[in-house]
Amino acid sequence: METAALLKELAESPGPSGYEEGIRSVVRARCAPFAQEVRVDALGSCIAYLPANDPAAPAAARPSLMLTAHMDEIALMVTQVEKGFLRVTQVGGFDPRVLFGQPVIVHGTRPVPGLVVSVPPHFTDPSEREKPVPLEKLFVDLGLAPSEVESLVRVGDLVTLRPRYTELAGGYAACKSLDDRAGIASLLLCLQELSRRTREWDVYVVAMVQEEVGARGAVAAAFGVAPAAAVAVDATFGSQPGLSSFESMKMDGGPAIAQGPNFHPRLFDRLLESAKAIECPHQVEIMPAESGTDAWAIQVSRGGVPCSLVSIPVRFMHTPVETVCLRDVERTARLLAELAARLPREFADSLEVRDALATGRP
Repeated sequence: METAALLKELAESPGPSGYEEGIRSVVRARCAPFAQEVRVDALGSCIAYLPANDPAAPAAARPSLMLTAHMDEIALMVTQVEKGFLRVTQVGGFDPRVLFGQPVIVHGTRPVPGLVVSVPPHFTDPSEREKPVPLEKLFVDLGLAPSEVESLVRVGDLVTLRPRYTELAGGYAACKSLDDRAGIASLLLCLQELSRRTREWDVYVVAMVQEEVGARGAVAAAFGVAPAAAVAVDATFGSQPGLSSFESMKMDGGPAIAQGPNFHPRLFDRLLESAKAIECPHQVEIMPAESGTDAWAIQVSRGGVPCSLVSIPVRFMHTPVETVCLRDVERTARLLAELAARLPREFADSLEVRDALATGRP
């Protein structure tokens, strides 16, 4: 799979939280050539299964590794049809400051292009002109007569940003929804690589739903798969003006491997070993509290799942121009494939709870 073309297809596909049909069909088709089985769970997460190819191990003795990323994106939802214009609310964490003037697609009885607009500044109170337009004062204009709008759109229909995948200089790309379609791209590249390698662990590659509204897909998928260990892949804040080195990760610096209470120390060490084994550039991201990712939900599924988080640096997160370095996507894929391929069966037995402070480094 060619990375830029793959990422473009993923990023441009629609998939608001809870309505991931468009992106799911793309992911499912991309998984099919490399997985033994591809299925969809009751919540809509897409699960690709690649069994271990170690003939010495019976199926019951093979531990399983779950690799995940979320495929849903932030979006808007129609709350009112007002004289041919649409009032909207958020599905996920949009910053309303980035919405004004954006082209969108309204998913009514058919997809309809529109624009997010507001009243001209000439008719705005002078005290409000220097402030961002709040969401309640924005509306979507479809350019259609009120009767046509009412025949095409109803309250509850979804609105997504219109795709604008842009290749930038230096191997960078920008588009909507790279949080976390960049992660999905890395999983698909990883799956392709693993299909050619020997593995002692079964591998489940899962494209999760509804992360942006509370990691709901992760709760269900982790319970259903019941893996021995899991690694979630998500976006983290890429370096840019206005962010300190503590708040962000270096762009083109490789995947960020998270360290903190949400993550198992032995998996953390294995990820570092895997990165060094293939000379993969990588970074360590300190997360002393909740990670705000699917890893948070996976860790406490069933009786607990040893878990890690690998993040791809993304600039301008939750905007229409999320920006990623394609090399970081590819490096993440290589790191995950190396981890999965080099895990021995007995590693699963070493994931019992240990007191790292009492015993030294785990």
